Amino acid sequence: RHGLNRNLGFSEHDREENIRRISEVARLFADGGTVCITAFISPFARDRNRARLVHEENGLPFFEIFVGTPLDVCETRDVKGLYAKARKGEIKGFTGIDQKYEEPERPDLEISGAQLTISECVQ
Repeated sequence: RHGLNRNLGFSEHDREENIRRISEVARLFADGGTVCITAFISPFARDRNRARLVHEENGLPFFEIFVGTPLDVCETRDVKGLYAKARKGEIKGFTGIDQKYEEPERPDLEISGAQLTISECVQ
């Protein structure tokens, strides 16, 4: 992690704080009239719900997009080598390896990351 969240790791608490900070920054941009698109692994439903609430309480739209991608595809696309480090035990609490991922129950949009290339997903 870099910048605003450089002091955070992958523990459950750190992931919660990561999404909280992102939500607040995105809200500030949206409040200023800027469309803000963020892309983060947010493994816990409660954190995604809080992100939505931060926007809705301020009368701002929020759209949850779920890019459903199997773990093996994520590992294949991992240019930073984080999954390999997690499998070696060098990173603890890594989503999909030793920390659960709670899939969204009702995302606003769902994209199949396994059946489409990254470029196709963006389109």
